[in-house]
Parts: sequence; C-alpha cells; structure tokens
Amino acid sequence: MTEEFGAAQRQVEEILLGGERRYTRQQVREKAGVPLDRSVMLWRALGFATVGDDEVVFTDSDVEALRMTQELMLAGIIEPEMTTATARMLGQHLSRLAEWQVHLMTDILSANPELVSDERQLGRFIERLVPDLERMQNYAWRRHLAAYAGRALASPGEQLQVQNEVVGFADMVGFTTLTRRANEAELVTMVDRFDGMTAEIVADNHGRIVKMLGDEVLFVADSPHQGAEIALRLLEAAEADPDLPALRAGMAYGRVLNRFGDVYGSTVNIAARLTGVARPGTVMIDRGLADELTGVAAYTVRSRRPVSVRGFSRLKCAVLRRSEESKVPSIDLVPDERPRRKRR
Repeated sequence: MTEEFGAAQRQVEEILLGGERRYTRQQVREKAGVPLDRSVMLWRALGFATVGDDEVVFTDSDVEALRMTQELMLAGIIEPEMTTATARMLGQHLSRLAEWQVHLMTDILSANPELVSDERQLGRFIERLVPDLERMQNYAWRRHLAAYAGRALASPGEQLQVQNEVVGFADMVGFTTLTRRANEAELVTMVDRFDGMTAEIVADNHGRIVKMLGDEVLFVADSPHQGAEIALRLLEAAEADPDLPALRAGMAYGRVLNRFGDVYGSTVNIAARLTGVARPGTVMIDRGLADELTGVAAYTVRSRRPVSVRGFSRLKCAVLRRSEESKVPSIDLVPDERPRRKRR
C-alpha cells in the first residue's frame, strides 16, 4: 500500500505542477530572466520551502510565473517594493485553500481505494477534479473582485485603503474548556456550525469576514447599522443553537487600514480588547460606535464604566442590545437533522 501511495503521489504531483521537475534554482532564474535574489525572495514569500542550488525542483510553470511577475513589474502594474508583500499575501491565503482541497481529495481517495491502485484511473480523476476547482475559485474571485471594484468606483474620491468602518470580533465563550471535554465529532460539529452561521449572517448583513480564528471571527462592515445587526444576530443565533456555546462580541467604529485582506489600526485593537471584557451573550462597543447608534429605535445603548485594557486606559464603552420592539424570533440558520446535544 505504501508503494501504491508513493506512485499516486508522483502521479498527482506531476498533474498539479503542470509537468515534471526539471530545473534548478539557477536554471529557472536564467530562463525567466529574473535576478537570483528576487527569485529566491519571491519563492520564500509565497511560503515554499528553501531548496538547495543543485536540487531539481522547478517546472516550466515556475519559469512562466516568474517571467510574468517580472513583466508586471516592468509594466508598472506591481511596484517592486510591493512584490514581496503581494506574494506573501497570495501564499498565506492560497495555502489554506490548498490544504482544505487536499483534505477533500484524500477523503475521496480513502473512500475509493481502487483509484489509488490504478494510476491511469487516478490520473483521469485528478484531471477532471482540478479544472472544476479552478473554475470554482475563478468564479468566487471574480464575484468578490466585482464587489470590491463596485465599492471603489462608487466613491472614486475616497481612498479605499483607509476609511471609517465597523470592526467586530465574536468568539465562543469557554471554547478552550470545551475542547478538553468534547469528543472529536462534537468539536467538528461545533466549528462547522459556527463557520456556517457566521458566513451566512455576515453576508446577509453586507459585512465581510476578514478571517476565522478557530473559535473567533473578525468581521468588518461599512455602516454602524450593518455592524450592529451582524453582532446581535450572531449572538441570537448561537443562543438558539444547542450545538454552540454562548458568544460574546466587541465592536469599534473608526479609521481602519485595509491591507492585503487584513485590517489594522487602533479601531481593530479596541474591538479586540472589548471582546475580551464582554460577558457571555453581550456586545460591547466603543464610544464612537455608541454615538452612532444612540437614538436609533432598533437598539438600546447602555454606557458602562470605563475599562482599562492592554494599550488603552479608561476606555469608554457601552453595551449594545436590541430594543424590545425590534426583537424578532430566532431562526435556525444551519438546519441539521442530527440529534442535538444539550448545552453544557
């Protein structure tokens, strides 16, 4: 079986890489016409392991990618000083996507061992699967590109990179303790339901998920109302789901630096600190967001005593709740026919 998987690995690798490994680092650099230090820098920034000068690990696709990067730089589309940061961003995000796709592929192969034992059949399977994955990725990328381009073109006079936004964190209370006493199946169910619930609520309320951090989500929204709805609906959905522990959330409103899909600045730090002091089932917000939401009929904003947290002394904050007249029945966003476990 080990020999079969070794042959399968070689077969899959050649298909995915678009050809056999045939060049050393120096050879691929010469064929692409790119300085050696730049090629090494890009390779590392993409998250690939460092290789020796004599190792034959590169393919024609590597040559083409390096040549294309050089042409984009010469055309002024990518600034030389931004090349490494761009490569690093691509490597970090696409490596996570690739990891999930490999898990998907190995699950299929484990359930169909005849594919591994027959190299020809395995090759046909991979050759069918990869183009479908590429089309799916291209579709999602173009839709997101259209959405971001629409936002930029709608306000051509504003700088999209730095703007006022709502930044929010929401995390599962007591998740570390739960991981010690829940079995693997329960943890998978919990994380999957949290991910699914979060993705749906954030999208429905016109927000954007910046990243998922296991038991926590970081999201942004353009308006205070959108941010408030996301946070409150997340807590309400978790409360209605026996498979999930209670959530807590922290939000802040202010200037945010958007860079390569991540967000930075004091607004982000304040939202994170407020999440840490929020009680289970509550949403803590900073003074800036409280001012924006005070007087809005859908919400109640109750000021709290200033808190001192890391990096901020006597931070003014408030608790955000839904007003009685605006409360709506909870909805099960991720239907599941399996028996539910009782909330611990």
